[in-house]
Amino acid sequence: MISKYYDVKNLKGDLTGGLVAGVIALPLALAFGVQSGMGAIAGLYGAIAVGIFAAIFGGTATQASGPTGPMTVVSAALVTSAIEITGSLETAMGIIVLTFLLGGALQIVFGLVNIASYVKYFPYPVVSGFMSGVGLIIVILQLFPFAGLSSAKSTWLVMQDLPRLFTDFNWQALALGALTVLIYYVFPKITKAIPSALVALVVASIVGFYLQWDVPIIGEIPSGLPSLQVAGILTINADAYFLIAEYALVLAVLGSIDSLLTSVIADNMTKTKHNSNRELIGQGIGNAIAAIFGGIPGAGATKGTVVNINSGGRTRVSGTIHGLVLLAVLLGLGKLAGYIPLSVLAGLLIPIGFKIIDTKGFKHLLAVPRADAVVLIIVLLMTTFGSLIQAVVVGLLLASLLFMKRASDIGEKGMEVGTLAGFDGEKPWQDELAFYEAHKDKVYIKHLYGPLFFGFTSHFQNEMKNVPESVKALVIRMDRVPYIDQSGLYALENAVMDLHTRGIKVILTAVQEQPYDMLKSIDIVPDLIPEENLFKTIDDGFDFIETNFKL
Repeated sequence: MISKYYDVKNLKGDLTGGLVAGVIALPLALAFGVQSGMGAIAGLYGAIAVGIFAAIFGGTATQASGPTGPMTVVSAALVTSAIEITGSLETAMGIIVLTFLLGGALQIVFGLVNIASYVKYFPYPVVSGFMSGVGLIIVILQLFPFAGLSSAKSTWLVMQDLPRLFTDFNWQALALGALTVLIYYVFPKITKAIPSALVALVVASIVGFYLQWDVPIIGEIPSGLPSLQVAGILTINADAYFLIAEYALVLAVLGSIDSLLTSVIADNMTKTKHNSNRELIGQGIGNAIAAIFGGIPGAGATKGTVVNINSGGRTRVSGTIHGLVLLAVLLGLGKLAGYIPLSVLAGLLIPIGFKIIDTKGFKHLLAVPRADAVVLIIVLLMTTFGSLIQAVVVGLLLASLLFMKRASDIGEKGMEVGTLAGFDGEKPWQDELAFYEAHKDKVYIKHLYGPLFFGFTSHFQNEMKNVPESVKALVIRMDRVPYIDQSGLYALENAVMDLHTRGIKVILTAVQEQPYDMLKSIDIVPDLIPEENLFKTIDDGFDFIETNFKL
């Protein structure tokens, strides 16, 4: 909760950060609400509840929370399935509300039982494929609203219906959507003082209104405080219980991952350390409260959090203000928002969808281990055109099976495979003793054991962050690392980039064939670590350091 010892010196920055983050969240909340199938007001309710309560009870001081692309895509899939069962949105509300409520409750449980410590074990190809699939879903499902047409609720049906997009489009809606995208990308080149998403929303909506163009709009939005939406929970048919449990678990896991990733970004920007378990509890409370008022669930929003920090936000007061700003909009400007064209909201969501797509993963698709590339593509296709839930489950199983196969192959070749890619920084090896005693305050030596893969990348990065600021060079001994996967590659890349920003040089010794090929394939070598910083033996590395560094 907000501490009674709040430092008033932070008040100005918190007010500014919360205000700007709230302004940015407004158009996205409305757009995500529409995409969810529950209406713009559901997005606003969700943004208010999650924004306020996740800030108060969460574990990241500067987190700005609300509906996000991934959470909205899953919510939309749930809404579609629930309507198929019951026949209408009104009769499906019991299923929807209970699912969102259970999802929030599961997040609270996750925080209480320290499930956050397991989230880090998700392989990069699975997360990348899922997030890219979510981005593609957003883009595909907004193509028809962008052109002023009604859209099917599944990507597969939209793709089958594409010819209608070229014959029946509304040119006025298309023009407003295009204007929105243009402003969204161009306005930041003029100034970043005002959020481009808000400018695009306001300008395109005003143009459409004053030209009296015949385009689909959001329609009437209720004003005032929302009413409770829990009545339908008591009349749910037992046939829907599995659907509820399935989607609640996915929302809880996805919301947890989404929030914790944003928390890490906030930590890096503010040089603080978030409380992962408390963050999940806060997010769960926010999502549960959003559910009982008919709001869609959310998570830590990366863009809002970054803007909040850059605008001066330093405590959880800023996140609370971000939610209160949206509440003020609900109470005062709800009716005006009803005139916003749906094509304008589509024009906001399409760029966001493209931003969610992991271009880094695609760029290195042919360079990373083939098994990782296969997992990424399978998860991507299953997410985009199949089941979101099955995509994640299948991806995790494949990643685990393929890793076990690779570990078995390594064992058969007689290579040493440890139980984990760990560190032994306490005792120097015999061939390091003399150098260690002479330069232990200026040079750090880390020993890696076994394959560097998705199971231990988080531990690896944490260890790298613990390298003291006084160190001038870090030597990573890779004598016993026979294999590195895509997750390990990116963990090493991020760690080296962080060390470089701190002025610490990285030296690699005894890099085996497969890891070397992978480091070369995505240009970690030579772009981040020059070839001259790689040595066959530890003695060669020590000689280089003593010759080129002032120790």
